[in-house]
Amino acid sequence: MCPPPYLAGVVLFWVPTVSGYFEAVGASGVPVRAARGPEGGYRLMEGYRTRLTGLTDAEAGSLFLAGLPGPARDLGLGAVLASAQLKVEAALPGELADQARRVRERFHLDAPAWFRDADPVPHLERISGAVWERRVLRARYRRWRGEVHREVCPLGLVLKGGIWYLVALAENPENIVRTYRVSRFQAVEETGDLFTRPAGFALAAYWAESSRRMEAALRQGTARLRLSPRGQKLLPMQFGAAGVRALREAGPPDGEGWVEVELSVESEAVATGDLLRLGTEAEVLGPPGLRQAVAGAVAVLAERYAAGR
Repeated sequence: MCPPPYLAGVVLFWVPTVSGYFEAVGASGVPVRAARGPEGGYRLMEGYRTRLTGLTDAEAGSLFLAGLPGPARDLGLGAVLASAQLKVEAALPGELADQARRVRERFHLDAPAWFRDADPVPHLERISGAVWERRVLRARYRRWRGEVHREVCPLGLVLKGGIWYLVALAENPENIVRTYRVSRFQAVEETGDLFTRPAGFALAAYWAESSRRMEAALRQGTARLRLSPRGQKLLPMQFGAAGVRALREAGPPDGEGWVEVELSVESEAVATGDLLRLGTEAEVLGPPGLRQAVAGAVAVLAERYAAGR
């Protein structure tokens, strides 16, 4: 049973035959207060309104970024979000307004990682507009092997660890959906054409599957390590989820508390640099090629520092 479409500041007197109706109204989320007795009845919580009016389309959409003021500003929605929040707060009854204020005072989300400046994203606002309006973009993009020029159909934006990524359909015969780091766009302009979003495309599902494939592609091998007690604390900090999984399956500690683990790693060159960050708290036991690579790097460092420059 649905509540009436608009209830505000109304006193509803109690009639035994309708008590079940108002119990259903309360169960639906409408704050109805019951007072029994000769002068009793059902009363709405003071200041309750069932709908919020006055929000523009942009303000309504920006509310999904209410906990991310920095990213909202990057997208050009900072002022719009602030306006929407003021309207929402003004429409809340006293108890809910106080609760919203307490949440804002006690919780804050800071998306970027520590000790790393945010990527410069001068073209983010234009890209965001093209995502929203389904406009084809002509872009100049910097890859590791040089710049490329291409037209893309922007499907969505993802903020991951403080870094913005564009998910877009590349204009080519294969119509492949690709991921682009927004900070690497050197120039962006609209072509004037509109595109149709692929039927059934879900941004969150694509990102989850893409992330899984990327991690599987990067983690090409397994390193066998011996870790000190301190190294065991460092491993999750340096290797994230892979480090946590390795410790979960670690062997029993020896007399000094060292354990052996198997850690998923990237290519030998990348893994060598990553493992050196563990310093003297880890020993690479295998595979032989990785152990030799780490030993070689340590020998070069020892010789360099022994020179006493």
